[in-house]
Amino acid sequence: MTSTELKATVRTQVTVPLEFPDGYATTAEVFTFSGLADGREHLALGLGDWRTAVAGSAAGETAPLVRPHSECLTGDVFGSQRCDCGPQLREAVERIADVGGFLLYLRQEGRGIGLYAKLDAYALQDAGLDTYEANLALGRGEDERDYSAAAQMLRALGVDRIRLLSNNPDKALQLDALGVQVTDRVPTGVHLTGANAAYLAAKVSHTHHTLDLPLAG
Repeated sequence: MTSTELKATVRTQVTVPLEFPDGYATTAEVFTFSGLADGREHLALGLGDWRTAVAGSAAGETAPLVRPHSECLTGDVFGSQRCDCGPQLREAVERIADVGGFLLYLRQEGRGIGLYAKLDAYALQDAGLDTYEANLALGRGEDERDYSAAAQMLRALGVDRIRLLSNNPDKALQLDALGVQVTDRVPTGVHLTGANAAYLAAKVSHTHHTLDLPLAG
């Protein structure tokens, strides 16, 4: 795992109004960073009354709600039905804005293998492999994502304890190991469609995501 001994700093903070295709609108404070361990252009979106949430956490009150969301061009931008990424992003923004916290938009496409490789993996999935088997068949790891930069971003924002909005237990394990205390794991909704049912089932069976999927039958 990448060391987080290097200190990241905020390089830019800008206000950006957001509006989703369904009409939901809010405002985010978007942060960029210098000194991130992996050198990528990750973003943090401060949503809702994030300043009060951070101050309250420092005083021992409830930690801010945070979602580390890995970039998914196909799902986030084009509305692909092969995954649940776009609906999770939309849900996370509203839930975090309601209580104050951060969405970390991490440039880790395809579980860290990149956009082209992810589409290669899609072709293998069409031939019968699941999403994790396809990554392995390409000579990659099941999940190559590393949350060292996410931990750096949070520290740069004055956050060392969070309520983690995620179904993925690996995010909690990595962040805890990197010195960010996960006080609670808060699951997202289940965004099940006919096109992503096998994908979601693989996330439960391979990496123990906390998704309450209906039994097949």
